[in-house]
Amino acid sequence: MSGLLPDDPPEFHSAEALFQHYADLRARTQAAARSSVIAMTARRPRPAPVEAPPLAPAAPAGTASFSHAAPLDPRHSFAQFCAGDSNRMAHAAALALVQRPETARAYSPLYLHSRPGLGKTHLLQAIAGEAGSVALYLTAERLMYGCLLAAKERKIEAYHQALRAADVLLIDDVQQIAAPLARNTLGTVLNAMSDAGKHVVLGASVPPDELEGFDGWQRSRLSAGLVLEILPPEPETRLAILAQNCAARGAEGKASPEVLALIAGLPGLSGRDLEAALTRVVAHAEITGAPLGLADAEAMLGDLARGRRPEPVRLDDILRLITRHYGISRADLLSQRRTANLVRPRQIAMYLAKTLTLRSLPEIGRRFGGRDHTTVLHAVRKLTGLVESDAEIATEVRRLEIELREGRA
Repeated sequence: MSGLLPDDPPEFHSAEALFQHYADLRARTQAAARSSVIAMTARRPRPAPVEAPPLAPAAPAGTASFSHAAPLDPRHSFAQFCAGDSNRMAHAAALALVQRPETARAYSPLYLHSRPGLGKTHLLQAIAGEAGSVALYLTAERLMYGCLLAAKERKIEAYHQALRAADVLLIDDVQQIAAPLARNTLGTVLNAMSDAGKHVVLGASVPPDELEGFDGWQRSRLSAGLVLEILPPEPETRLAILAQNCAARGAEGKASPEVLALIAGLPGLSGRDLEAALTRVVAHAEITGAPLGLADAEAMLGDLARGRRPEPVRLDDILRLITRHYGISRADLLSQRRTANLVRPRQIAMYLAKTLTLRSLPEIGRRFGGRDHTTVLHAVRKLTGLVESDAEIATEVRRLEIELREGRA
């Protein structure tokens, strides 16, 4: 699927600009996907395809037992989602899907990824809630269970048809799809829905290229539409999240502006962590009958920062930090160019990928422009030697490591 999507996508400042950029991708993606399927199945001739009948408006009889949607949290609505710089494009794309579905078809599947607690599930459920009965929202666990039950009853095709019957199919926690049958089902249904002009929305904790257990074709198919990352909220968005939660709980006045600012300033907290911190503060006020003072709040909330287990470093974090730190584009970093301003940052990025993540050399090479694992090994050995012999480079690499470990990428 190389060449369909840019390595370093341009910035968009409106949903309209996003639609314009991705308008032609769907046709190109479908053509590439079909050619991939032909290439993959060339050794196993099949009968000539028969034109499929129109998709049924509802799930076929006998499938209800394994196609139930996951329940929606009523709090997960667009009205209660706080949009900021960290999530603005993901929010705009999700909202456009329900407000302008015809236009939004240009970037299906919509793939949202982020670390836990940053709003993926909120947006997926908001889409499902707005779309109503034409939407089907499933977690990875429910998808796998449905596949297992359908296989046991020998109704896999009926299960596929039940999934395809939705106008909007939403699958959450894609990275947890461990069963090969479920992964194949997702790919098959995604193709059918794309051909039918329907929408697929996916949520995951990692980008498509980092999905474990998925083969190259499956990864490229999942990334064939629009892939957007949701970043940790900036201070302004954190304050907005806290204020909105206070209002939703009817807890205005139970947390002072100073205490809310304290919570918003705690490092590395997700939206879910912010809610947990606010719960402590509000509970104290309700139990004691008095708002928590700033000093007491610092003591009560200190463990949230001290006791948090650091999030694992991801390849995307490394790429983002290196491109920002050295002032280069991701496309240049992943390219085959060997100019002086690219070689050292690329070596450092590969070194950090090997030392801070659990990715194998072949996986790292694939993410770095399809390089061979021996190229990655050479870069790692080169940087290891420089870190041991050059104090300036060692200091630079250590600073980058600290930023990554502290979640400041």
